Amino acid sequence: MRQVLKVSVLCVMVVFLITAFSLIGCKTAVPETTAVPETTAAPETTAAAETTAAPETTAAPETTAALSGKLEVFSWWTHGGEVDALNSLFEIYKKRFPNVEIINATVAGGAGFNAKAVLVTRMQGGDPPESFQVHAGQELIGTWVGTGLIEPVDFIFEKNNWLDVYPADIIDIISQDGKIWSVPVNIHRSNVMWYNKEVFESNSLQVPKTFDEFFAVAEKLKALGITPITLGDKEIWTATHLFEDVLLGVLGAEGYRGLFDGSVKWNSPEAIKAIETFVKVLGVANKDHSALLWDEAADLVIDGSAATTIMGDWAEGYMKSKGWVPGVDFGWAPSPGTEGSFMMLSDSFSLPTGIKNRDAAIGWLEVVGSKEGQDAFNPIKGSIPPRTDCDVSLYDPYLQSSIKDYATNKLTPSIKHGAAVSEPWAVEIDNVMTMLVSDKNVEAAAAKFQSAADEFIK
Repeated sequence: MRQVLKVSVLCVMVVFLITAFSLIGCKTAVPETTAVPETTAAPETTAAAETTAAPETTAAPETTAALSGKLEVFSWWTHGGEVDALNSLFEIYKKRFPNVEIINATVAGGAGFNAKAVLVTRMQGGDPPESFQVHAGQELIGTWVGTGLIEPVDFIFEKNNWLDVYPADIIDIISQDGKIWSVPVNIHRSNVMWYNKEVFESNSLQVPKTFDEFFAVAEKLKALGITPITLGDKEIWTATHLFEDVLLGVLGAEGYRGLFDGSVKWNSPEAIKAIETFVKVLGVANKDHSALLWDEAADLVIDGSAATTIMGDWAEGYMKSKGWVPGVDFGWAPSPGTEGSFMMLSDSFSLPTGIKNRDAAIGWLEVVGSKEGQDAFNPIKGSIPPRTDCDVSLYDPYLQSSIKDYATNKLTPSIKHGAAVSEPWAVEIDNVMTMLVSDKNVEAAAAKFQSAADEFIK
């Protein structure tokens, strides 16, 4: 019965996603599947036994035959540093398993905005990829665990002794019913303000730490003909991303967390103040924000026509892919009001049931969770490793600062990136954001946010 109920939740999620796309006029993208080129690395013998995928934990296969066949990896990494980072994992995989053809199945759209609807359709239709990208936290637990469509991966953690190198707080957000359900590859920070150093230094401006300071700097920038902050919310997730950081900056870590357990109401005076602050930020953003994607908004900071953008630290990977040097061309700071808090999210990969090449999928997850894989992937992606034994010297100054902040700051879960709320709730929040960005009606938005919370907080 529980499995039937969970599958029903997936059906509801499809309806939510389709509704969201129709509201914003977005078309669900078709996956781009590309075969990753063969490498000339010598083959390593590894597992290839026939195994029946099942929700129960089963041992990793042990044989002397090299893996072969195809490995389809499903993700939404299609921008700049994201592509390069994913390719670094593919390169390691090909060295380990040169006889496996990798199918890179990507669906464009940041934060999985389009990919998640495509994935649900495929999973329900009995066409799972060998592994798919999923945000650790409620997106993983609330959407997939218990459906019978993915299997636990405890055996991979145990075989590789990963429980000794993955922190307990990461294990917690990928676990349910005493089992581990995905392999995290990174930790991202959501609440980062990226800024053009030349713009600030040549105009003797201080990077703002509070919203009062931000709006004061914004007036000076406007007088200079420079856009204070850029947003690219052609895909509404970016507006929700900015909104979650404004919520954290106004409410503080405890108040922000309270939105998800009901101890803080979305229509309370303090939450309304946060919504008003968000609308005020929109007032000093680029006027064409609804026509741009997040990376196109970042381009305005790179070319100097804008001063700042608030985006997760995958933006650092993107800026570096454009030739910018961290600490030289661009700087970073916690988004206004959030110093001492680390808004976290984590990308992970799953092991679906009923896949054609389970052994190849297990090999993929072993690369994703390995020290070698994470030290190759994260410095390019602009994220930090969830493992505690990675080589910090490989990471640039921003990422080293992020590693330090992660260890010392208050951790808060991202709304938009799957950590704080279930996928259906996140879709409802996006729907309200679509209206708020358009009509700027704070009271109406607060009421709708609270109505969604009443529905999903049990």
